[in-house]
Amino acid sequence: MTEKVQSTSIPKKWLILSHGFNMDGRAASQTITDKIPYLLDAGIEPVVFSAITGNKDVRFPHKQFLAWGPAAFRFDFRHWIANQYGRGLVYKFLTRSVSILLAPFIGLEKFILGYSSQWSWAMPAFVYGYQLIRAGKVDFIYSTGGAWSAHLAGLWLKRKTGLPWIAEIHDPLVIRKDANDLGFTKPKSRDAQFRQYLEKQICKYADHVWWFTDGALHYAKVRNNNLNTLNNAHGFMVLPGAEPPGGLNANQAHAYSDKLNLCHFGSLAKDRSLSTILNALLPLFNKYPEARECIRVHAYGAPLDSLTEEAIKTYGFEDVLLAHGRLERDLASGKSGRERVVEKMQEADVLILLHGNDEWCAEYIPSKFYEYLWTGRPIWGITHRNPQLDQMLLDRGAYLSPEGDVEKVSAALERIWLDWRNQQLIEPAWKPIGVDQAVNDILSHIQYC
Repeated sequence: MTEKVQSTSIPKKWLILSHGFNMDGRAASQTITDKIPYLLDAGIEPVVFSAITGNKDVRFPHKQFLAWGPAAFRFDFRHWIANQYGRGLVYKFLTRSVSILLAPFIGLEKFILGYSSQWSWAMPAFVYGYQLIRAGKVDFIYSTGGAWSAHLAGLWLKRKTGLPWIAEIHDPLVIRKDANDLGFTKPKSRDAQFRQYLEKQICKYADHVWWFTDGALHYAKVRNNNLNTLNNAHGFMVLPGAEPPGGLNANQAHAYSDKLNLCHFGSLAKDRSLSTILNALLPLFNKYPEARECIRVHAYGAPLDSLTEEAIKTYGFEDVLLAHGRLERDLASGKSGRERVVEKMQEADVLILLHGNDEWCAEYIPSKFYEYLWTGRPIWGITHRNPQLDQMLLDRGAYLSPEGDVEKVSAALERIWLDWRNQQLIEPAWKPIGVDQAVNDILSHIQYC
């Protein structure tokens, strides 16, 4: 437990702008909602603005707004209906009807602006935020995301009112193409162009701004010289961490079964594909035929990507890879999706951490990594160009492979198989990263903001 920062010099009345606040199982939500108890304990009096996609918090004022643009309205409406009625016939009828009605307006919005859908949530957040500030109910602005609309609203409020503004950047706003690309080139898409502009504005006007990796902070400083000073927009790095998830059984001992269960949680895509694992299984099965009946790969939380689906068909691995989809709240048991996910994590023999193969991996650490650390299960990290992540994995005891190196991926899989067969899987060091350290780091930087 880190020592708590004394917050006597920190403004107390915070407006927190978070588009996805209290959305069950969403990383962009958990990053801020996990901080709330520590902020409350520090004497902060928050008012939260979010979209209607999450559950309304009752511990403090929490205002939920529909976005004013058609694309964001459709996105938020779908999630709201799912929360209210599930994803059955009512959901299908209402969402399809709304999609048909909004289609021409969404097309017009995309043609004129070309921004990502949630951008327009910034408008109600700004309007109602300005009203609160004028009424004297807010003396500090905190934007976090996730969806960059929260930062856009924070920028507008900062420029209009002059109140202190802090910004928490989850994923890099500027996506570089390769190691030689520093992010100065004008992107082709209008959304990427606006994100490039928004990063400059954040670094110019925010009183403090932080990123979640050393790499992201490094490249932001390269593009924005004022981050290297102690003046406006003093930039720093914060490890977001994660709270011990609900459903975690700290006393649960691992039990070996007749199956080696390799489990992946989270989104999949062509650049972050379980085909990497399946391709390595083929030579392993040729070398150890008995492994074919023992190894199972489980995918939770997202549809399979096209490369994984192709590998399943090519190799006949329909019985090897089991896709479970997203775990939602279970009405029978009352368990949240997050609680059910943690149960499955603790049942795993090895947790798969796919980092991806894009250049932005140098600036990104999957949020699932921090949850994995609480489970006490060994992690197999397949990482790309991120020394910070590699070192954190090695410090805690993990299987580690560089993405794209077929021989090393295969070697790590063979080691896992042999370790499991001998019932000697790596015992990871108990070094989870909590959220208290993140909040204390943030408060220590802003106490004289």
